Amino acid sequence: MRLKFLMLLLAITSTAFAQTDNKLTAQLQSAIKGFNGQVGIYVKNLKTGKTAAINADTLFPTASMIKVSIQCGVMDKIEKGELQYNQKLIYRDSLLYRGEDILGSFKDKDTIELSKVAMLMITMSDNTASTWLQKIVTGDYINNWLDQNEFKVMRVNSRVKGREKIHEKYGWGVTTPYEMCRLFTLIRDGKAVSPAASERMYRNMGRIYWDDKALSQIPPYVHTVSKQGALDESKSETVLVNAPNGDYVFSIITNNNKDQRWVPDNEADVLIRKVSALIWHYYEPKSDWKPADGVARYMLNE
Repeated sequence: MRLKFLMLLLAITSTAFAQTDNKLTAQLQSAIKGFNGQVGIYVKNLKTGKTAAINADTLFPTASMIKVSIQCGVMDKIEKGELQYNQKLIYRDSLLYRGEDILGSFKDKDTIELSKVAMLMITMSDNTASTWLQKIVTGDYINNWLDQNEFKVMRVNSRVKGREKIHEKYGWGVTTPYEMCRLFTLIRDGKAVSPAASERMYRNMGRIYWDDKALSQIPPYVHTVSKQGALDESKSETVLVNAPNGDYVFSIITNNNKDQRWVPDNEADVLIRKVSALIWHYYEPKSDWKPADGVARYMLNE
């Protein structure tokens, strides 16, 4: 019995090692060398199953990437008949999240469909839309959905009783690069809430306005779904690419960044572009595509 157990353990271990892409891992380690901050990366080739990981199970702030989880909570409520996708919502001034959001420009008692609020949350990363939907669904409900779907650490922290201390450390949400990729993959595979809800979410996530970082290093004619997150000290992006040679997903999250400028050549933003380009050309070695000369002036998304 003991021998059988050891053989099984050896088989599992061998499989795990076989799934690691050592060449890609080495290239990623070289790419992040010298970065002035903490970096976590997880990459999975969804065709071969091979992965590359650097601090992939380390806790990081989600910043706006938590909005994908809020979207799942909204869709779960719709699936259960507790909300309707196109139901009318009444905007109130008390919902305003200070910033430059589109929804924040609405007047008190203006109406808008829930579907449009969800679109603004994902596509534009509208904070007023996001906090409004979280209020409707509740952070506890979203966290319960994450728990039921076997996410061990990804959680909403803000406005959730009992998570005040972790909110102080990580902000709105907390996750790992691995769990971000797992959530994206569940949506891609039609396993988040339901096949129909996953399809709707996948469409929303394929219409991202903020395409000046990781997405800028992937040909515009290749379909992607993504979500970005940004704080002074943390920049992040998770992307699933429907690439010609097979789909792949990656998440790169930085934290405790020394360079906290909000400019295109911020060190973390430069790193995110560098890693995205590296992964694209690794999986698509015959691609000679590169960003067009002068395109940077058309990437100043504000």
